[in-house]
Amino acid sequence: MPNKKIMVTRSSMPKFDEYVEMIRPLWDTHWLTNFGSYYKRLEKELKQYLSVPQISLMVNGHMALELAIQAMGFPEGGEVITTPFTFISTTHAIIRNKLVPVFCDIKLSDCTIDENKIEDLITEKTVAVLPVHVYGNICNVRKIQEIADKYNIKVIYDAAHAFAETLDGIGVGNFGDISVFSFHATKIYNTIEGGAVVFKEESFYKKLHDLKNFGIRSESIVAEIGANAKLNEFSAAMGLCNLKSIEKNISARKRLVEYYIQRLEMIKEIKIYRFNKDNIKYSFGYFPILFCSEVNGADIRDKVYEKLKEHNIYSRKYFYPITADAACFKNKYKKTSLENARYAGDRVLALPLYPELEHEVIDEIISVITECVYGV
Repeated sequence: MPNKKIMVTRSSMPKFDEYVEMIRPLWDTHWLTNFGSYYKRLEKELKQYLSVPQISLMVNGHMALELAIQAMGFPEGGEVITTPFTFISTTHAIIRNKLVPVFCDIKLSDCTIDENKIEDLITEKTVAVLPVHVYGNICNVRKIQEIADKYNIKVIYDAAHAFAETLDGIGVGNFGDISVFSFHATKIYNTIEGGAVVFKEESFYKKLHDLKNFGIRSESIVAEIGANAKLNEFSAAMGLCNLKSIEKNISARKRLVEYYIQRLEMIKEIKIYRFNKDNIKYSFGYFPILFCSEVNGADIRDKVYEKLKEHNIYSRKYFYPITADAACFKNKYKKTSLENARYAGDRVLALPLYPELEHEVIDEIISVITECVYGV
């Protein structure tokens, strides 16, 4: 049993001295926020790394999504087709913009939105579709775009799980009208707290710039009802340091995922998301498994979750409950069939994954799973 807590993830950090040297100039300039030099440098480097046309940094991923939706200027009461199999932030961002979420079921194959069910949910009130790249599994972006073009609606991707990923060599942030990333401490790439909106239209940059600075356009003009969503210099400095090691981080995660799969593939009662599509470069941010026994899959998942905690190992029911069933707005929105999303929500467990995770800990996790599945 580990003598320290093994969390589902662990924040990536640079060497202490490297970060100290990075932030040392801040004691000379005293410029800690409001679009400082590190902010501008990080924006430039991330734009290049992600191979996107435009990028705007934010204080966190949620504000990135909320302000991106606001900047689109949708009419109040407009409907946004989205997935319930996501972190609650995705749904909150829609509702806080006075829009109405319309929940679309997912595919059990990869837990992304079922593109074949989107069209049936479109009404005269539909203004956008907001899919999520779940666990790094990229949505069927081309089919979704075909539907959006047919009905003249916008596509906004929550790409919080897909940083650094590519599809057919194209950075994931290039699909749809907007994509949003999270740089939270638990993500594969972090700025302590942070996020970004990526987009194509250059004019959109000014719109977001104003919105994240209280709507202030000049010293005497407040042109928008905005918020305070600026990324500070300490976070930008952390982001610059962590960007140097992101590829090494991803490679280490890939090796651990391969080891997990090697150890788990003989357990037939578990579905493993293998991340093996040749046209996708994955970032391996998460390692989810699904307990697929029809009789007691949900019970086994919960048993494994509790048993791991007894071993000081903390997995995560990711996502449970689905957002459509959240207590804060349960039963307030249009009823749609969400059979797959609820099935996955009851049975998915994200296992610990971070570069420093030891094989011995993974072996212990496998032992607990085997014991709970087979009772031995």
